[in-house]
Amino acid sequence: MSENAVATYLWHEVVGQQDAVRRLQAAVHSPVHAYLIVGPPGSGKRAIARAFAADLLSAGLDEAGAERSRHLAASEAHPALMVVERDGASIDTKQSREVVRQASLAPSEGELQVIVLVDFHLVGDSAAILLKSIEEPPPTTVFVILAEELPPHLATVASRCVRIDLAAVPTSAVVERLVADGVAPEAAAVAAAGAGGSMSRARLLARDPAVGSRRDGWYHAPERLDGTGAAACATADELLAAIDGVMEPLEEQQSEELAALIGSFEVAGVQLRKGDLKKLEDRHKREQRRVRTDELRSGLGVLVARYRDALAHGGSPEEFLTAAEGVQRLCDDMVFNPRESLALQALFISLPPLRPT
Repeated sequence: MSENAVATYLWHEVVGQQDAVRRLQAAVHSPVHAYLIVGPPGSGKRAIARAFAADLLSAGLDEAGAERSRHLAASEAHPALMVVERDGASIDTKQSREVVRQASLAPSEGELQVIVLVDFHLVGDSAAILLKSIEEPPPTTVFVILAEELPPHLATVASRCVRIDLAAVPTSAVVERLVADGVAPEAAAVAAAGAGGSMSRARLLARDPAVGSRRDGWYHAPERLDGTGAAACATADELLAAIDGVMEPLEEQQSEELAALIGSFEVAGVQLRKGDLKKLEDRHKREQRRVRTDELRSGLGVLVARYRDALAHGGSPEEFLTAAEGVQRLCDDMVFNPRESLALQALFISLPPLRPT
């Protein structure tokens, strides 16, 4: 793939964020010290960071050098690209001090280095450690900070950055991109409906032939409930087993990503390091946990939609409120990683049954 083809592909991966793409492309030849990209999960923060970093790191190089640079940046393996992901609940003090150290160094290759901080909304006290480096890095360092939201304690950091806001990807844009990628229109519509504005989730669901039946299972679950523990347990177990089904297309997707990483190194003529593989493996494990949680939350949303539809057709407001409040409590409790089966069984025991439609 030529330099221009790689550049086009990287920016093409950012869906429905035209204004953000224009702003960052315009900034490539005269970047400031720090950019803060804020948007919900699946809005394309990481994809836009890769594309921006690839442009920054390849600027001024000859065609061969730029192509190599873009291939490595696309796999987040460029020597002058540092992607920092949390080891635990957040980017910790040890990682933050390493970022400060790295930011003060000259680029290991070329005239510029890019430091990408992922999930920065989860950073805690270590934000204070990073503030000075983000505020006044050497002219050879550019920070790209990714966050789902901006908590109050990060207001000072945000004030030192150029902020780029991303919105949830419109459903129409998700469908259009999936169809352009070869997904049948009907399957694209089903995947987009369950994606919640996340392009990455839509791509996963588009590979999953069971996505429609899984949604139907959640939608009709209240019709199987009768207030007994037996019905609640059976329904919960069946729905959780169905969630396991999404892991197969995810594993296929991750295998393709690993192959692409290896291919990028081969094209660039660089040896793949164990550390690069370890980072990808760790990210894939986090992704598997996140996908499972997303699928459970999506199912719970469908569950509430069933009670909303019943209300619209003359059902009881009390039944809808009971369901909505119970689901909200479970979603809140998911932050503490409860045992899914017990939590879902408890919810189903408390839910009012509905007649089949």
